[in-house]
Parts: sequence; structure tokens; C-alpha cells
Amino acid sequence: MKAFKIILVIFVVLLLAVAALAFKTFRDAGEFKTIKPHFKGEASLVPGVLSSEDITIDPRTGMAFISSDDRRPWFHGGKGQAGAIYGYNLASASPRLVNLTRDFGKDFHPHGIGLYIAENGRSSLFVVNHRKEGQFVEIFDFNGKKLSHRVSVSGDLMSSPNDVLPVAPGKFYVTNDHGNHSKFGKMVEDYLQLARAYVLYYDGKHFRKVAQGLKYANGINMSADGKTVYVASTTGHSISFYTREPVSGSLIFRRAINLGTGPDNIEVDEKGRLWIGAHPKLLTFVKYAKNPGHRSPSQVLQITLRPGGDDLVKEVYLNNGDPLSGSSVAAFFHHTILIGSVFDPHFLVCKTED
Repeated sequence: MKAFKIILVIFVVLLLAVAALAFKTFRDAGEFKTIKPHFKGEASLVPGVLSSEDITIDPRTGMAFISSDDRRPWFHGGKGQAGAIYGYNLASASPRLVNLTRDFGKDFHPHGIGLYIAENGRSSLFVVNHRKEGQFVEIFDFNGKKLSHRVSVSGDLMSSPNDVLPVAPGKFYVTNDHGNHSKFGKMVEDYLQLARAYVLYYDGKHFRKVAQGLKYANGINMSADGKTVYVASTTGHSISFYTREPVSGSLIFRRAINLGTGPDNIEVDEKGRLWIGAHPKLLTFVKYAKNPGHRSPSQVLQITLRPGGDDLVKEVYLNNGDPLSGSSVAAFFHHTILIGSVFDPHFLVCKTED
């Protein structure tokens, strides 16, 4: 009888521990949040993409670059049809989608993208590409009409690249969203919120880790003066700020902003404000990733940086999963916000007075 009581106590304790872990997981993932949709402006859907996981805009011309791929098969261990980088010129009276990588002859499954504008005015687009033979960053030069491929970069440390930040014609930072390589290891890392992700710096020849201890390192961007790098931590619900050493590329952690939601990509507008596509309910997003019928809320945050760290975080857009589900990026240009999705075959064009 005594042995039975001991076993019963152990069982109850384990049951309570599992229940507590489950409650914490659901709470941290935002599953208990009440979604109250809002947006001050007009919004319309633009079809014609496989997805729009990342979007970045040339502030000089209004040309938006859109990373499009058939991403849902990733969650089933396969690859969908080949992706593309689309152009969408916001300076045009009637913007239309143009496939800028039609001539790229290699396996192409684009993810995060970053625009580099050289001192001579020439622009290049850096693209994370999940090829069948491995992980690459593709560097393209843009001539105003199409993207011409220049070089492919790969490295052993870049096992799970997500987003890329170019800082020179052949140098860049790239986020590695998981430290584990296996599917099971990545799942454990996500659900237990383990800080195994990191940021890599490529100096033109070699990769090295420059920031570690991140929970799902996702979007990455930089201030206009090149002195501060911003990194999104999706399961960590935060944006980390790093002081950048321009010669060596080293990053020194400075501070972090807790957002209470799962930030994805980061865009920076001409005023220096951060625009973030976010996932307020992460477990709902996982369901949506597996099944398009499970709609996932879309959220856009705008962060105005202030001296002393008294930053203003404003929720600009929120929906309950329609008309756009699983927002991953928000790019701003002249009173227009482009909101992209990880999986939806369209993106959102929002007109605002901001």
C-alpha cells in the first residue's frame, strides 16, 4: 500500500508538471489573447504570388521586392514548385507584379531578402535560398528591369538561414533560426523556447558567429547609419539591439524590447522607424502552416525609437486571420504599407495617412 501511494504521488506530480508546462506553452504562445481587428486606412489584396514571406522596398524608387515561394510543402518534408522574386513598383500609377528572377537557372526557394544600395547608386538583392543541395545566400544585381545572379554563398554554419542583411557588395549578416539540425530537435527548441539560434557574419570569405543565445532568430535589419543591428526573436517575443563594429562586423548586445508577440521580419523606413510583421498566436500559426483552413491572426507593429530607450510601440494593423493570414513582414513607403504572408497566395496593400 505504501509503494502504491508513492507511485500515485509521483504520477500526480508528473501530471501537474505536464499541465503546468502546457499552460505556460499556450500562454507564452499568445493562445489566450483576444483579437480585436483594427486598421485606420484602406486595404486591398493583390493576388499572383505563391507567398510573400519577405518584402523590402527601395526608398529611392518605390520598387518593392517580394520573396515568393510555395512554402507549405516544407512542413511535410518536401519542396513545392520553384519560387521567384517579384517586383512591384509603388511609384507606378498602376503597379503590377513582374517576375525578376525568371532567368535564374538554379533551384530556387527564396526566404528572407535584403537590399544593398552602393555608394554609386547601384543596388543588389541578397536572398536566402533553400536549395535541395543545401542552404545558400544568392546575390543578385538589379538593373531596373531584372535581377542578374552574381554569386552563391554557402557555409557549414549556415544550417537554418532565415533572413539576410547585406552591408557591402559581398558581405552580410544572416540569421540562423535554430541551433538544432533535426526536425525533432528544432521542435523541442521551439516548444521549450531554448535559446540556441544565432547570427552569422560573412566577411566575403568566411562565416563566423557574432550573436548567440537567441530564441528563434528571425528578421534582421540595420539603422541608416550602420551602427545598430536589429534582430527579431520570434519565440522570445522580442527585438534585440546590437552595436555594430563596421570593420570587423562584430556585434555587441545593447538591449532588447519585449513585444509580447512573435515578431517575424523587420523593415526600417526613412524616418528610422521599425515596421514588424508579427504572429500574436504562435500555436495557431503552426496549425495554419499545416492547413490553410486554420486561419492565423496578422499583426503589424511600428516602433519609433527614442533617446534613452523610451521607445513607442504602436499596433498599426490587426486581424483575426482574414483577409490575410500569418503576416510575416510590413514594408512602408509613402503612406503605403505592404503586408506579406508566409503562405497565403496574395499580399495586402494598405493605404494610411501615417
